[in-house]
Amino acid sequence: MSTEVPRQFKPNLVLVNRRKAAGWESRKRAARELHRVGQQRGIRETPTVEAIEKAMYRHETGRVAVTDPIYRQLYCLVYDAKPHDLFGELTSGAEDRPHFSARSHKFVTAFVGADGAARLREAAGCTPAVGEWHTCYSTPVEHPEGDCTLYVWPCGSVVFHLVEPVQLSTIAALAAWRVASYGDNIAWAIDYLAPISPVEDESAVYVLGAHWVVEPAWPAELLGTALRIMSTPKVVLHRDRPMDDEHLAHAELIEQSLLSESYDHVGIESFGVQGISVGFASWSGVVYHPISAERSLTENEVISCELAIQSMWAYCDAIARQVEQGRDPRVPSEYGWRYLRGVRSRLAVSRLREPGQHQAMRRAILRTCDLMPALDQAIETLRETDRG
Repeated sequence: MSTEVPRQFKPNLVLVNRRKAAGWESRKRAARELHRVGQQRGIRETPTVEAIEKAMYRHETGRVAVTDPIYRQLYCLVYDAKPHDLFGELTSGAEDRPHFSARSHKFVTAFVGADGAARLREAAGCTPAVGEWHTCYSTPVEHPEGDCTLYVWPCGSVVFHLVEPVQLSTIAALAAWRVASYGDNIAWAIDYLAPISPVEDESAVYVLGAHWVVEPAWPAELLGTALRIMSTPKVVLHRDRPMDDEHLAHAELIEQSLLSESYDHVGIESFGVQGISVGFASWSGVVYHPISAERSLTENEVISCELAIQSMWAYCDAIARQVEQGRDPRVPSEYGWRYLRGVRSRLAVSRLREPGQHQAMRRAILRTCDLMPALDQAIETLRETDRG
């Protein structure tokens, strides 16, 4: 004898909560309101109250997605919301959805000053890093979440490069994990540095994320849109709202809506090549998928670019904080404005044999991270201090 396992549905908690927030505990009461608004707006195809009530049951319990244009219009009118606030594909649970796999690269960045960098380099047993854009030292370090390498620049910048494999069914889940884990990553870095070279300002420690997509979960026509969302993952989340099941459910709805609307943003720059790769950079991070592994950028090329940029962000930020506190910045002479001028040249000027894809990546990341104005300002400030 066999027992049929009932199909698991994922409720649309957003619709449920919107209805209850309007004061309508019963679906019948809400159905009457949707019918009234439809009649009032002259929508000829407005269903009967009975039909609306039945549809609401199916929509709220997740038995069907809200795809009928009439219901989408009525819900938006009654709940005074936009489509991406309410709708998404909820016909199956996360276990039934295709999963994407990626490697998460987190660059946990801090500033400890030149003396602190020297102490850290010796205590951690760092050796010269090979192949990086400007001189630094590195060593593997133990981390509870994944493979981690410590990078130290003589000027005082420190970056922990943490690599974690991820396999998820939605970008919303990635965004939620990212928000939840960043705080832990920052706290871990501060604790690691504290006994040797405490950070000069704990509030300035940050995480920059990059994702190398190994196996996408989207059809070819949605891949670019999905990776644009992934490059700005907070777009599916609410600000200052606890990351609970309801928040995640809402984020998944927004994700589906953005996918259907071919999401794009002026702050996102593409550096992929059709048929070879899909790559995007934004202020929030970088995402890359090699379609043709033999012809695309390598993972190490993306990593080295981010290490070079984030290390200099930390240094320029430290200089800017001194200036904003009303002080002339104090830095070792060997890491003054001439050092930063050389760094700027290395970041901004193309190499003679630099491949076009590499050049496009470097320029896209530089433009979206806004480092160049910070570098220019730091150089000018240190020049003025040097003249004084």
